[in-house]
Amino acid sequence: MIKNIIFDWSGVISDNLVTVYQTAMVMFEKFGAPKVSLEEFRKEWEQPYMIFYNKYLPKLSKAEEDETYKSIYPLMAEKYQPRSFSGICEILKRFNIAGIKMAVISSDPAETLSAEIKTYGLDGIFLEINSEVHDKTEVLGECVKRNQFNLPETIFIGDTTHEVEAGKIVGVKTGAVTWGFQNLDKLKFSAPDFILNDLNELSPLLHHG
Repeated sequence: MIKNIIFDWSGVISDNLVTVYQTAMVMFEKFGAPKVSLEEFRKEWEQPYMIFYNKYLPKLSKAEEDETYKSIYPLMAEKYQPRSFSGICEILKRFNIAGIKMAVISSDPAETLSAEIKTYGLDGIFLEINSEVHDKTEVLGECVKRNQFNLPETIFIGDTTHEVEAGKIVGVKTGAVTWGFQNLDKLKFSAPDFILNDLNELSPLLHHG
C-alpha cells in the first residue's frame, strides 16, 4: 500500500512544457545556440537539466542558466500560460482528504512553484515543497527521512528517467507519467515500477485514512 507520494512538478502536475520550451529557446538565442523544434526539445530533454543545456551550450554554467531562466520564465509564462493537467488538482485534493501524505521536489524556481500552486488552488496540500533542485536524488532521500516515510509505502512520481533513477537509488517505488516532457520509450527504458496514463491508476494502491 502507498501512503506517501512525492511529486515532480513540471510535466507531472503543471502543464508547462511550452512555457519551458519557449524559455529555453530564448536562452539558446541569448547564448548563441540555434533553436530546436519542440519535438527535438522533448526528445533531447534530460534531468538534471544542465545535461540538456550543455548538449547545446557546452560553456554555459549552472549559475548563468539559473539566473537567466529565472528572468525569462515569468515573461514566457505570461505569453504561454502554464496550467494544471486536466483533472489532476481534483485527484490531489481527493488524495489529501484520504490522508495520503504528499510532497514536491522540483527543479523549478521557488517563485514559479509558489505562483503555480496558488493558481491551481493547491495551497496547503503538500507537506513540503522543495524548489530549485538540480539532482533530485539527495533531496529525495532527505525528504523521506525528514517526514519518516516508510520506503515501501512511498512513491516518487516524475516524467523523466532521472526521477525513476533517483527513486531507485533511495529505495522508494517509482512512477513515470506518460503526459510529461519525456516520451514513453525513454521512460520504459528506465523501468519504473509503474507507468501511469492517469493518476487515478494509483487509487487501488493507496492506503486510505
